[in-house]
Order: sequence, then structure tokens, then C-alpha cells
Amino acid sequence: MKNICIIFIVIYSFTAFGQSVDRIDGSKISVDSLDNKINYLMKQANVSGIAISIFNNNNPVYSKSFGYSNTLTKKPLNDNSVLVAASFSKMVFTYIVLQLVAEKVIDLDKPLVSYLKKPLTEYQFTEKNRGYQDLENDNRYEIITARMCLTHTTGFPNWRWFEEDDKLKFLFEPGTRYRYSGEGLFLLQFVIEQLLGKDYETISQERVFKPLQMNQSSQIWKEQFDSLLSFGHNSKGDPYKPNKRTKPNAAGSMSTTLTDFTKFYAALIKGKGLKKSLFKEMTNLQVRIKSIRQFGPLSMVDGTDNDPIQLGYGFGIGVLSSPYGKAFFKEGNDEGWQHYSICFTDKKIAIIIMTNSDNGDSIFKELLEIAIGDKFTPWQWENYTPFYLK
Repeated sequence: MKNICIIFIVIYSFTAFGQSVDRIDGSKISVDSLDNKINYLMKQANVSGIAISIFNNNNPVYSKSFGYSNTLTKKPLNDNSVLVAASFSKMVFTYIVLQLVAEKVIDLDKPLVSYLKKPLTEYQFTEKNRGYQDLENDNRYEIITARMCLTHTTGFPNWRWFEEDDKLKFLFEPGTRYRYSGEGLFLLQFVIEQLLGKDYETISQERVFKPLQMNQSSQIWKEQFDSLLSFGHNSKGDPYKPNKRTKPNAAGSMSTTLTDFTKFYAALIKGKGLKKSLFKEMTNLQVRIKSIRQFGPLSMVDGTDNDPIQLGYGFGIGVLSSPYGKAFFKEGNDEGWQHYSICFTDKKIAIIIMTNSDNGDSIFKELLEIAIGDKFTPWQWENYTPFYLK
């Protein structure tokens, strides 16, 4: 396909409850100025589409969608377009896990294997290379806890298929350092499914999607989403073939919309549905992060670059400190999708950015600064490269 250059960005649907948006430093930006900046950044970086919500006083004051859900058909993106949530899924999972902790269904510090009826390595999975037979000769899995899974300190790689030998293994001693791991979250999902006797899709519907009226959200693809489908796009602006998930995966299978995810995020940042003490634990430092980068070879090399913001991890989310108080953040990335969210808890100011473009993360630094005055997001650690540096 030919390189598609997006020249005219369409604002298809929007909600803005005022004429301006408050930033963390006390300044404001007008809605018109913000709209213009988003259009400019999308054009400069060739971002196919973007859906964004901003929160003041922990309530949404600005929700808009720009660009296209499909650049070939020029179908506009709107607030009800179904998007791949990618690792935003992990926030929903953490929310569910902490509910179960409050109900004493599971303990944060009890080894997960103690909840199973037989050794972990004896469970059989229908999916190829999904089980835990790789760990038969390494019993370190026996000490892994829910806390380790939620703080990415299990010692597992992100995904086993990223490893040269395609096998699950420990990269370091469990509980000793941070390293992002979808495998850890999936292990915790498996144990919870065994405990509750339900699949994760059913659990999500019962505990999050139905209570919050997230009617276009699911951990697996549903036929009702077909007419609302948004495509992910590569760096040239060409759409990828949709990945319609059939198996729920707490680490990244969720489909959602800006409307739905704004409902969830509003509930999350208010601590709605969570025990107060557990919400405090979730959003405060559990483990310091010293790695130079979050992914790649430098994820195992330590440095001091992020000491000024006291970079770390809570439960399912990154945490940092700023002159304007504490903040927690979460990224999401998949082929054709780049997302980011951050909430400054003391200021009660937050933002969700969801893009259907491999280029989406290249505008995060500029967009965060202009929209809410966030100059503290560790964009280099997150492996984001601004479009003007590429």
C-alpha cells in the first residue's frame, strides 16, 4: 500500500464541559487551543487516530476523538469506536484482584501454588506453549505471590515467545527487582480462574463491565463490535488486519471504547469499588525501579536517570513523584496501538490517550505537556521517541 499522509484530521465526536482545561501547575488551556495542538501533532507525526479524555477534580471534562478508525475508507474515529486496549487491560485486572483481596478470596503474600489442587506444572493447557512444564526443574515458581505478579517482580520475561528458545524461565530471583512481565499477570489470572471456577471474561463482566455500564467492552471479541471496529495502523498509516481475541488474557486482550474506558478510569482514580487501604497501596510505591529502560537490553541495566522522580511501581501501575505531588501511570502498546494514561492524585488531574497508530507514542511527550502540564512522565525510560527526534 502507498504511504498514507493524513492531512485533514476529522473531529468526529466530542464532549467538553467547559471552555478550558486545568493543568497541574495551576494554568489552563482553552479547548480550542488543545484541539488545534492535537490536530497539529497528529499531522506532524502521521498518527491515524486518537481518542483522549482529560479529568479535572477526578471527573472527565474533555473527551474527544480525532482522525480515522480506518485510513483506507476514511471512516472517522469516534468515542464509541472499539479499540484494542492492549496493556490498559492490566489496570482492569488489578482492580479486580484488589476486590478479591478485600474479600479475602486471595492474599497478596501467600504463594499462588497454595491455592491450586495440584502442582502448577501438572496443569494442561489447550494453547500451544502456554503451560508451566518449562518450570519442572526450577521450583522457584513455588514462592511467587500475587504481590509479585502485580508489581512485575516475578522474575519471568514479558512473554516466553520473546525469548530465543521460546520457553518460560526465570531471568532473576523472584521478588528482587522490577521487570515487566505479562507472564506474571497471566499466572495470577489462571490461579484466580481456578479459585472462582469462572473464566476471566465472566469475571470481568460481573465485576467491572456490567457494574460500570461498559457495554462495549470485553476480554474477547464479540460480533456486536464488528460495526464499531477501529483498525490499528502501522507507521506508514496502513491498517493492520484486526486481531479478534478468542481467549481472555488479563495482560492485554481487552477491547473497549473511549466512552467505556473513561467510565472505568473515573471509577479507578476515585477509588470507587476498592477498599481505601488497598487503593492507597495500589497507587503508592511498592518497588523502586532503577533500570535505564523499561524494555530491551537496558531493562536489566541500572542507572540514576529517574531518581529525581523516584520512579517505581505500585500494583499494576507505575508511580512517580513530582513537585505537584504523586502520580500513577500506565502504558498500553500492541501492533497498531499506543496508549498512555497518568493521574496526578494530589491535583486530581488525569488524562487518557488512546491511539490506533504505531506512531502514537511519538506525540505523547508534547501532548502531555500541552494538555495537563505533565513534564514528569519518564518518556525515555518508556522507550518513547518524540517524532521530531526520529
